[in-house]
Amino acid sequence: MMSRKPAAKAALEPSGATLFFNRELSLLEFNRRVLEQAKDDSVPLLERLRFLCIAASNLDEFFEIRVAGLKQQLAYGATQRGPDNLSPGEQLQRISERVHDLVDDQYRVLNDTLIPALEAEHIRFIRRADWAKRHADWIKRYFARELVPVLSPIALDPAHPFPRVLNKSLNFIVTLEGKDAFGRNSGMAIVGAPRSLPRVVALPESVSQGPNDFVFLSSIIHQHVSDLFPGMKATGCYQFRVTRNSDLFVDEEEIDDLKRALEGELSARRFGDEVRLELADHCPEEVEEFLVRQFELEEDDVYRCNGPVNLTRLMAIPDLIDRPDLKYPGFASGIPARVRRNDDIFDVIRRGDLLLHHPFESFAPVIDFLRQAARDPNVLAIRQTLYRTGADSAIVKALVDASRRGKEVMVVIELRARFDEEANIELAETLHEAGAHVVYGVVGHKTHSKMMLVVRREGRMLRRYVHLGTGNYHARTARLYTDYGLFTCDAAIGDDVQKMFQQLTAMGRVARLKKLIQAPFNLHKHMVDLVNAEAERARAGGQGRIIAKMNSLVEPELIQALYSASQAGVVIDLIVRGVCCLRPGVEGVSENITVRSIIGRFLEHTRIFYFENGDEEELLYLSSADWMDRNFFRRVETCFPIEDRRLRQRIIQESLQGYLTDNAQAWLLQADGTYRRVSAGNARRRSAQETLLKSLAERA
Repeated sequence: MMSRKPAAKAALEPSGATLFFNRELSLLEFNRRVLEQAKDDSVPLLERLRFLCIAASNLDEFFEIRVAGLKQQLAYGATQRGPDNLSPGEQLQRISERVHDLVDDQYRVLNDTLIPALEAEHIRFIRRADWAKRHADWIKRYFARELVPVLSPIALDPAHPFPRVLNKSLNFIVTLEGKDAFGRNSGMAIVGAPRSLPRVVALPESVSQGPNDFVFLSSIIHQHVSDLFPGMKATGCYQFRVTRNSDLFVDEEEIDDLKRALEGELSARRFGDEVRLELADHCPEEVEEFLVRQFELEEDDVYRCNGPVNLTRLMAIPDLIDRPDLKYPGFASGIPARVRRNDDIFDVIRRGDLLLHHPFESFAPVIDFLRQAARDPNVLAIRQTLYRTGADSAIVKALVDASRRGKEVMVVIELRARFDEEANIELAETLHEAGAHVVYGVVGHKTHSKMMLVVRREGRMLRRYVHLGTGNYHARTARLYTDYGLFTCDAAIGDDVQKMFQQLTAMGRVARLKKLIQAPFNLHKHMVDLVNAEAERARAGGQGRIIAKMNSLVEPELIQALYSASQAGVVIDLIVRGVCCLRPGVEGVSENITVRSIIGRFLEHTRIFYFENGDEEELLYLSSADWMDRNFFRRVETCFPIEDRRLRQRIIQESLQGYLTDNAQAWLLQADGTYRRVSAGNARRRSAQETLLKSLAERA
């Protein structure tokens, strides 16, 4: 493992606002790193377009949840400050400045880089000024056939008040001249584009120069908007889009049925308070002022867009284009040899713990495990947590099959998985109808742990088979996110998982677990204790060492413990994909801490915690939890040790050492809060994700 010299002893205390980055601004820094992928010539062109769309989608959720929450705090007069000592108002001001720059950069990337590069590959977005007669004629027929029947123009007058537009829907505000059949003209109208309409329309080969010529829906509506107001003239047509507060509120002390309460809140999400207005950059100021008044927003809440106001909807384009040379190479997730050679997954697990590293290794063994359990007459019971599973889930189908075959099936579904609430309610109904027992976890705590327990009769004994993971039971995201899953029939772990399910489905005091560490009860204390133990060894003259990989690092007490460990001389490497509130490289405090972020083809999602542990055997844990307040104190989370030395060394090599030496997709956090991309220079290029694809997966 790597080592560095201990830091000089310093009197500076490891606390104070200057030592904590703001969570929201750190999240925007992550989004900037995602956007940088859209500029990277080494990324295939259509994948660069995807990264642009991902950055736009991330901003949507940022406003729907994070900005909306800050605006609520401001409206309620909240004065509480976080570890960074920024008030809600100060945060909103800084967010506005950063996001305006970020949005401008997004459209520069689209207009100045991606569109010209796509055109060079004969993928064209034909603007109205460039329409030939054949284009215009076909588009006019398309407008009359496909758009007119579903568009609902609303003139604004006393009988037609300003409509309450849906969250993130595409709309147009139209300025008009002339009078209609009733002699009316308020001068303005709203045209909403139904979500069923594609935002990018492919031109048929009969009128195009090739198979990949497109026009934007907004261009079609702009061209023919006057046709929606017969006898009148549209003097202007401007896209706009409103983002609303989408955080669901459920008073958990007052409800008696969480499912019914959430169902009532879901419909309200579409019409929450307005938090952002996106607007065409050529919209006149008086029209902007009119919209700002309608939505009760401020000037800082308006974002001018030099192009389609909803970049997220461009995500469909790569799927419309058959150009494998402009996409990431296909691959087939690998199947471990032990699994390939033995059709009996229970026998495989009995012979030793089985570790899967997704997406490099297939998620199929997880599904097969559940399918075998459903069909096996010796299986008596199945327990599972579900957080996000997908609309057409093979996992859910296997659970339904198991229940119909008479197994005792108990499923803990987290209804409050953000933006998956409706899908999870439907899953709950499906499982209920199949006869499974379905519960919704613990009111006040999201069930975020990833656990599966199968109880099987083998001779005169009952054996428990367990699957624990860092990611969701979702076959699609298992192709996109990096995650670990562990199969084991270790008796102590099986007993711990059973106790955790009992906590979730019944009532009683906290059970004493033998090997698992559990939030909200002891995970935070355990992690702090492990960090402090490394610090004590370093103070005693030993070599402390910590490596932690996670999505987010926010929790102040743990950050302070890491600062103290750094001051003691512990060498600390943090691999944090997204938000990081810890400030590395501060003299006398965090000189021994490095923070890097890996942004690549796959979304980094594994949570891995390594402690050198002095002369004893090193400690390594996998977890469903990030180092955040919500994970430690407001969620049910699982953290589990990897005790098999071979598997432990494999994880260290694949996901710690491999990522610490990445010089292709790594970014280093600087003391000022910015990130610097790691350069290979004259050294050999090393990408952790690409290395794992080569070693674990199979090229398609």
